[in-house]
Amino acid sequence: MSQPVPPALPTSVGFIGLGIMGRPMATNLARKLPPGAKIHVHDVVATATEQLYTAFPDMVVRCANAKEVTEKSDIIITMLPEGAHVKSVYLDAETGVLAALSSPAAAESTPKLFIDSSTIDTASHLHVKAQLQAHSPTSLFYDAPVSGGVLGAENGTVAFFLGCSASDPNVPRLASLLQTMGGQVIPCGGPSLGLAAKLSNNYLSGIITIACAEAMDMGMRAGIDPHVLASVFAAGTAQNRICDTFNPVPGVCPKAPSSNNYQGGFRVQLMRKDIGLAVDMARRVGARNILGATGLGIYAAASDAADCRDLDSRVVYRYLGGREDWTNN
Repeated sequence: MSQPVPPALPTSVGFIGLGIMGRPMATNLARKLPPGAKIHVHDVVATATEQLYTAFPDMVVRCANAKEVTEKSDIIITMLPEGAHVKSVYLDAETGVLAALSSPAAAESTPKLFIDSSTIDTASHLHVKAQLQAHSPTSLFYDAPVSGGVLGAENGTVAFFLGCSASDPNVPRLASLLQTMGGQVIPCGGPSLGLAAKLSNNYLSGIITIACAEAMDMGMRAGIDPHVLASVFAAGTAQNRICDTFNPVPGVCPKAPSSNNYQGGFRVQLMRKDIGLAVDMARRVGARNILGATGLGIYAAASDAADCRDLDSRVVYRYLGGREDWTNN
């Protein structure tokens, strides 16, 4: 039986938000879109758009704001730090998406498709969705947060958690586009449920990171070589991706941020934000969340510590007092 032909990739895409995750995602998108396609980009940091333009001068079009990106694009992807930024980009009456959708020309243009890959609270997402639908009923707005970190964004292996059901007729079109930047695209059931899945994922990832840092430190203090200890975890019931790929102990995983003085990766402040959003979600839905307060407290303290702030979230190993110079034995 023949496989269905995937939908053709779009030739007019917008990308707003070229930070540590957005820029590598947009780079992979540029590499895989068909010849002649255009990517209309905007970021509040001008150097971010310039760097992407320099890499792909025949494809990238620099835009002044979200309004211009929306006017020039059929599909718009946003990758922004927090809910306040998402609201500003979409709802600003002069420079935002709504400004473009409210113009007379918008009524005659092709319906827009918006994909927000930011990790924000579900209430903000649903508010933006309602505002877009009120101004442009034919436009479509999906949450599609990602998991996989900066390494995944650079390697094009991030997973997308899509806020719709598997039966949504737009899933093939969405998956075809998102897979230019990542691997799996997982429909999570309905609007904002992609975000609910991402917050659940990051809550678990953040708590595992703390446990991994503590377990590695405990075993090393007892005299076990960290490579041996990581091998034990990989072979036993404690096996997890944090230990295998993003081990918080410097030198255990050569490509992990911890082995580069915790540079790159997923900033500790962002993990604090996501754990906080997850704890709020748990409270709102009535879930019992006994590790959340402790985890949030650790990430908040590490975010404020001078030797941890702005570094990868696995720097909690340093915050907890783990030994980093073990190779100098």
